[in-house]
Amino acid sequence: MIQDIYPSKLYNEFSNREMTGDDVCLFYDADGRLLIKEENGTVTFTRGSDAGGQQCIYLFSVDDTRFFLALDESDLQKEGHAYRSVRELRDICSGKEVFAAFTAYHLWRWYADNRYCGRCGKKLIHSEKERALICPECGNTIYPRINPAVIVGVTKGDCLLITRYNRGYAHNALVAGFTEIGETLEETVAREVMEETGIKVCNIRYYKSQPWGMAQDILVGYFCDAADDGEIRMDQNELKYAEWVKREDIVLQPNALSLTNEMMRMFREGREA
Repeated sequence: MIQDIYPSKLYNEFSNREMTGDDVCLFYDADGRLLIKEENGTVTFTRGSDAGGQQCIYLFSVDDTRFFLALDESDLQKEGHAYRSVRELRDICSGKEVFAAFTAYHLWRWYADNRYCGRCGKKLIHSEKERALICPECGNTIYPRINPAVIVGVTKGDCLLITRYNRGYAHNALVAGFTEIGETLEETVAREVMEETGIKVCNIRYYKSQPWGMAQDILVGYFCDAADDGEIRMDQNELKYAEWVKREDIVLQPNALSLTNEMMRMFREGREA
């Protein structure tokens, strides 16, 4: 999956650090596209030496490589480089570089969406003690947003419930959805499966989790069983496809980055929880 970068390691502890010209400095435009050089599936990032006088902030490190973010929306141009969306990066790249790009995008989105205090409207400042934004007027403190969501592998004997979305990602997927206020993750599983496919489920069991910076998510994977005959009543506003598919007929996604793809593969191989 995208976070599986061993033997490399992400160090996401907060720190006030000064950027050098050799550090990675990431530039996102107003649409959230990242300025990179891509060649044969390999990503090269811009450096601190490209920043000029822009305000930059330390994000995290991968091994000994330090990543900083240029806080202003970028129109920087650099020979051989182009602005690419995280969805495009998902399709063309792999390894620790795409994980770094996804994680940095998560933080870029948070900084971009939180320039002013939602309580009193004053401009926010950066905390010097933790990853937070603080209102100097009323003291309101804002921390990075993380959205909990579930990925659900619904099983019926030797079949897995495979879906495809109406919009966005075009390949095979599983039932998925965000946790609502006052709801447990297990309750989210049951509700989302019922809402999207009309199927009641039982024997809900945790599989694995995954950070997914593209949508500022923490994804939590569950397997569960159809509690009745498994008749599908598909929500056509959400899905364009929902079918029971035998193990041997499951078609995986084009790359191995997502928790969804791993869960489909585990079921296909008979190794689900």
